[in-house]
Amino acid sequence: MKNWKVNSWRKYPVKHIPAYDDEKELNSVLNKLKTFPPLVFAGETRHLKDQLSKVVDGKAFLLQGGDCAESFAEFHPDNIRDTFKVILQMALVMTYSASLPIVKLGRIAGQFSKPRSAPTEKQGDVELPSYLGDNINAIDFNEKARRPDPKRMYKAYSQSASTLNLLRAFSKGGFADLNKVHLWNLDYIKKSPQAKKFKDLEDKIADALAFMEACGITSDFNNRLYTVNFWTSHEALHLPFEESMTRVDSTTGEYHDTSAHFVWIGDRTRQLDGGHVEFCRGIENPIGIKCGPTSKPEEIAKICETLNPKNEKGKITLISRFGHQNVEKFLPKLIRRIKKEGLNVIWSCDPMHGNTIVSTTGFKTRPFNNVVNEVKNVFGVHHSEGSYAGGLHVEMTGQDVTECTGGARKISDADLSSRYHTHCDPRLNSDQALELAFLISDEIKKNSSYSKNAIQAAS
Repeated sequence: MKNWKVNSWRKYPVKHIPAYDDEKELNSVLNKLKTFPPLVFAGETRHLKDQLSKVVDGKAFLLQGGDCAESFAEFHPDNIRDTFKVILQMALVMTYSASLPIVKLGRIAGQFSKPRSAPTEKQGDVELPSYLGDNINAIDFNEKARRPDPKRMYKAYSQSASTLNLLRAFSKGGFADLNKVHLWNLDYIKKSPQAKKFKDLEDKIADALAFMEACGITSDFNNRLYTVNFWTSHEALHLPFEESMTRVDSTTGEYHDTSAHFVWIGDRTRQLDGGHVEFCRGIENPIGIKCGPTSKPEEIAKICETLNPKNEKGKITLISRFGHQNVEKFLPKLIRRIKKEGLNVIWSCDPMHGNTIVSTTGFKTRPFNNVVNEVKNVFGVHHSEGSYAGGLHVEMTGQDVTECTGGARKISDADLSSRYHTHCDPRLNSDQALELAFLISDEIKKNSSYSKNAIQAAS
C-alpha cells in the first residue's frame, strides 16, 4: 500500500478510458456517485475471499458466468432470473457430479464497459467512435449516441442496484431451495437434449433430500438447503467509476471497491506500470487477471506479487484465455512460473474469448466444440503439471439466443441471425451452458483428485 491513494492510478499511463468532452460535467457526476450507497459491502467481499481460498486448496470450484456486456435495453427481471437459474443449474450439475462445493460468481450488476480492439468503427463511408458499453455511450450508430456521456453512469449504478436487490431476494428468499429444483427449468430447456439429463439429476437429488429428511435434516434446521451465496463481478475497466465507488471499511480502515464483490483486469489493460494495476493493488476485493497469448509468465507473476504482496489465498484468480489450439503452447510455462514463485492463485479457464471467429454469414460467433476443447485442454495441462484447474469463466445468458454455433441443438451459421441479441460478443445460451456443465463435471472431479494426490505427495 506504499504511496497508494484511491486516485493514484491517474498518475500512470492508462488504456481504454473514454475521453469526455465536458470534464466539469464528468467530475460533477463522479462526485455525486461518491455520495451514493455502496452496492456491495466489505463483509460480503471478505466472505467471498474466504470461499475462494478453498478453491486454491482444491476443496471447491469457481463458476463465473454472465453477460458479455449488460445493456440498458435488455434490463428486465425475467432476464436476471433466467441467467440466475442457469448458473444455479450449472452449479448443481457440477456439485453433484464432482462432489465439490461451487462458488457462484456472476458477470452481472455492473458488467457494462468493454475494451475494443479499435477506437473507431466504420460503416460504409461513415467512421465513428466505437461502442464502449452502455455506461459510456450508446450502441446506435450516430454521432450523438457514440459521444461518451457521463450521466450514463447514473443509470448503470441504478440498474446494478436493482439487479443486486433481485439477486439477493432470489438467493436468500427460498428461490434457490433444493426442494424446488424443478422450478429452475426454463420452458425451452424442457424441449432440449439436456432435459432428460437434468431430470435424471433432479430425481437423484430428490431421493437424496428424502433420505436427509427422514434423518431429520431439513431446511427448517439447515438454511444451506434453501439459500445460496451468489456474488457479483465485472471488469474494473472504467477507473473513474471504480474510484468513485471505492470506500473505506469503517471496521478495518481497508479500501474496498463497492461496485462488485470481485473485479478483474483485462488482457488489454494488465500493464504492470499501468493505471489498472495501480488501482487494483490498493483494494481488498478478490481480483482476476486475464492471461492471453501475449502474456509473459514473469510479468503475470510480478502482477500477482504487486496485487497480493502477502500471498493471501483467495485474492488472485488467473483467468486463462488462450484459444483451444494454444493452450498447450502457453499454459504450461505460466503454471511453472507461478509454481516456481510459490504464488497462491486460482486457475480459471475462460474458453470464450480465445475462440471468437467471424461466421460465413458475417456474425461474430464461437463454435461450441472449440469452447469445450479449450476447457478439456486446460484440464489436461493442469493434470500434467500437477496443478488444480479450479474455475470456469463463461459468457452466457438465460435467454434462448443463437450466438454460438454447435451444441446439442446444432446451431448453424445460418441460424445466427434468428436470435442474435448480444451488444458485444457472442454468448452461450442456456442449453449450451448446461451442456458444458455436464461435459466437464467429470473432468472437475478427476482434476480435483489429481491435485489432492499431488498436494499429499508434495507434503
